[in-house]
Amino acid sequence: QVRLVESGGGLVQAGGSLRLSCAASGVTLRGYAEGWFRQTPGKEREWVGGIAASGGSTDYADSAKGRFTISRDNVKNTVYLQMNNLKPEDTAVYYCAVSAAGLASHLVFRRYPEYAYWGQGTQVTVSS
Repeated sequence: QVRLVESGGGLVQAGGSLRLSCAASGVTLRGYAEGWFRQTPGKEREWVGGIAASGGSTDYADSAKGRFTISRDNVKNTVYLQMNNLKPEDTAVYYCAVSAAGLASHLVFRRYPEYAYWGQGTQVTVSS
């Protein structure tokens, strides 16, 4: 059974940093692409960024470029989202996701249906 557990969320002032972690069990992350999404009440879940299964490529939403970095530790089977220079508009519940099987290993995926497994989410609140 695949289980993804996010941690690292919390309350931070604008301009601060947080690092979210997503620890996986039941799946070997290096064989799959991962992504981070976020959601605020009343809005659709928004793609933040992703990393290819190969680990060789990352991509980010425009809102995250230059501020957020995704990485993966294959030994710890954990994917991270480092968030710097946080803004109040980054306030959301953040979710990690693991792609469906059989997808190209060099690609980063942006769309919700391309992900098969989801964590429970962790709240990030950025105060102004």
